[in-house]
Amino acid sequence: MQRSNQYTLEGRVRFSEVDHTRRITLPGIINYFQDCSTFQSESLGVGPSYCAEHKRVWILSAWQAEVLRYPVMGEPVKVSTWATEFTGLLGLRNFLMEDGGQQTVAWANSVWVYMDLENGRPVRPGRREIELYGTGEPLPVEYAPRKIELPLEWKAKEPFPVRKYHIDTNEHVNNCQYVQMALEVLDGTADVRKMRVEYKKSAVYGDIIYPKAAYEEERTVVELCGEAGQTYAVVEFS
Repeated sequence: MQRSNQYTLEGRVRFSEVDHTRRITLPGIINYFQDCSTFQSESLGVGPSYCAEHKRVWILSAWQAEVLRYPVMGEPVKVSTWATEFTGLLGLRNFLMEDGGQQTVAWANSVWVYMDLENGRPVRPGRREIELYGTGEPLPVEYAPRKIELPLEWKAKEPFPVRKYHIDTNEHVNNCQYVQMALEVLDGTADVRKMRVEYKKSAVYGDIIYPKAAYEEERTVVELCGEAGQTYAVVEFS
């Protein structure tokens, strides 16, 4: 179903986006989703340059994604995104990835907070910004809570520094990089079909990440922490 406020990006799975199985990686899918939403904002005139000028930025608070199938190298894909709701300080956005046969291969829901960069506090988006994005019908899927329930027992993993390639235009670790970090500390390489991320605090260049993982029967949870114990992000895989 085509929505009036939907933005669509078409492409092919690139060699640089696949792993040893010749299938796109989970971060590859997340990057398609991120790029699609950024391009929509640019097309509406409220992209990164607009946000920098007005000292505003949309900060991702939570991801929920499900992969039905990982497309292979060279396969055509179509990625779509649209805002589904603006409520108070939050904006909700859906994503959809389809293959050449218009079959869904992955979808995601995301929760965003609009921030005032001058005082570092959430702020309501303006009426013009809301009207530009519009809202469309959300995907008919089962939506998980924003908050991820934390395990009781953890296994500490090897700390590592934030590298330059982790940083985006906001001078923070890019949203997708937290997912990649969490995947790196997992034991084994089982396919991830469902993912949730709860973002708590932005890491910056020079920070040291202290990861810990919990392995349960139906899920694996990775918490990425700072030296003082503060949580940067919690990532749940199943």
